Amino acid sequence: MQIIEKYFAPFSAQQADQFSQLGPLYSFWNQRINVISRKDIEHLYLHHVLHSLSVARIIDFNPGSVIIDAGTGGGFPGIPLAILFPEVHYILVDSIAKKIRVADTIIHEIGLKNCEVRNLRLEELKEKADFVVCRAVTEIPVLFGWIRKNIVPGGTHSLINGLLALKGGDLEAELKPMGSGVKTFNLSDYFNEEFFETKKLVHVPR
Repeated sequence: MQIIEKYFAPFSAQQADQFSQLGPLYSFWNQRINVISRKDIEHLYLHHVLHSLSVARIIDFNPGSVIIDAGTGGGFPGIPLAILFPEVHYILVDSIAKKIRVADTIIHEIGLKNCEVRNLRLEELKEKADFVVCRAVTEIPVLFGWIRKNIVPGGTHSLINGLLALKGGDLEAELKPMGSGVKTFNLSDYFNEEFFETKKLVHVPR
């Protein structure tokens, strides 16, 4: 909790309680269904919760917005963002049933009212959203081809409606096909921890 409080506090009592429940809940479920690397579970709040919340250092989602979390796995980045932005609606999507069941269980356990889940492939998803968020699902040109249909053009945020992808490493070759409208934000500009040295947020406008 301390690591996310460093950057995002103060929270409401409900938000603080919801964030604090993530640690024991993910530890419990990860022993049964491997939604996070076994060696990584002790770094849950830094590597998964704070990394998910880093999206909020770049953009402040408007109340009433709809966000699709593509390839959410066990609920990242969707669940932490849903706690932080309770007036934004989230649709968490993953094709792996056992992982999406964990995400759905945690959503209900912590009392999130602004999330729903979909167990299907991204190509099959019909819902529309202002943004699609994701963490390391596949290469961005492939992913954008799957989810472009789900993004409402235009928008009223500080960034044009589009894809917000949490990525790492050298992205030059991957992003070259996406054209000049793509923006890349170095998360090391916003967070001091070594973990973020090579982490980036990529915005691809619709």
